[in-house]
Amino acid sequence: MALAFYFSPTPVMTPQLYDECIKRLKKAGASHPPGRVYHACFGTNEGVNVFDVWTSQAAFDKFGQTLIPILNQLGVDPGQPRVMEVHNVIVPPARARSAGKRTPAKRAAKSKGRSGRKKR
Repeated sequence: MALAFYFSPTPVMTPQLYDECIKRLKKAGASHPPGRVYHACFGTNEGVNVFDVWTSQAAFDKFGQTLIPILNQLGVDPGQPRVMEVHNVIVPPARARSAGKRTPAKRAAKSKGRSGRKKR
């Protein structure tokens, strides 16, 4: 079952510190960690909070091995997150217009036929 993690750092984490953390995670190769389904950062210019959805505690813990040292370097204490099981997720339906569009790769594949060879 998916888990929701809500972080409200104290003292507050500024948007600038958050942005720096994201840059360092990207540099460490952890900008899209396995198991993270959703990430949101929200708040004001004075401070931000973070909400994530993860596939498991183990996936989150593995990411934490990269995240926590970066937060420590920035002087940010994430505090203890609130962790809750996800009860339901509602995702808007895909737009009908975009669902019917073919990408250039699909158009190229269709012109070659199923065998991968160009049609004569």
